Amino acid sequence: MTYQEENQKLIRLFTPCRVTDVRAGMDWMGYHHYGTVDHSIRPLFRTHAVGIARTARYLPYEGPAPLERGEAYTEWVGWYYGNVCTDPWMHDIEPGDFLALDVAGLDVGLLGSNNTLTGLLKGAVGYLTNGGGIRDTDEVILQKIPVWSKQISQGMDQARIRYYEKDIPVAIGGVAVYPGDVIVADGDGVIVVPRKAALDVAKYAWQEMNGDKTGRQNLYKELGWELDDTVIPVDEIK
Repeated sequence: MTYQEENQKLIRLFTPCRVTDVRAGMDWMGYHHYGTVDHSIRPLFRTHAVGIARTARYLPYEGPAPLERGEAYTEWVGWYYGNVCTDPWMHDIEPGDFLALDVAGLDVGLLGSNNTLTGLLKGAVGYLTNGGGIRDTDEVILQKIPVWSKQISQGMDQARIRYYEKDIPVAIGGVAVYPGDVIVADGDGVIVVPRKAALDVAKYAWQEMNGDKTGRQNLYKELGWELDDTVIPVDEIK
């Protein structure tokens, strides 16, 4: 099995699971105090996404901020994006990638309505960042692009951050995210599953998921409610 084939298998395995199911699976494997991204990092809107971590790190831009104004500033911005705040990770995106972007906790809109669409076109399933990280939020919500961030930012990148490295471990919300880890995110937040433990975690996440579905299905029947997908146990995924 190739790395990409393994990625797709892991995505299929975790896609039915809620974050809470995965949290239970992590507990069953001894990761009680690991994996849950800090609760200050929230979804831009209620959604669910599962993918494989692709990482990049940005650092604060030391400056100095440019003195140019108007058209001269426009020229400087072109230099800045070509040499300082680049995005080489964008060119590497493969189907199923969940972008984990460490922006040093800064109030900066690294992501917006345009570049998140570019990532989506390449196969990105979601974005996770530990700062502002996201702007143009009305359009991002309209475009239904899954984003989890600490806050919403107005400012663009220039004179605020610089690209540093990619495909390395990053720290987001108190969790180390390694390239290839599994990221599961929904309205309850984000959890990161170490790749080495993913299959075992999935086994017990499914145990929690199907147990909950069965129990709630019985209650639905007692209440006389019509059954929905949330109470139908999931069959094994190959």
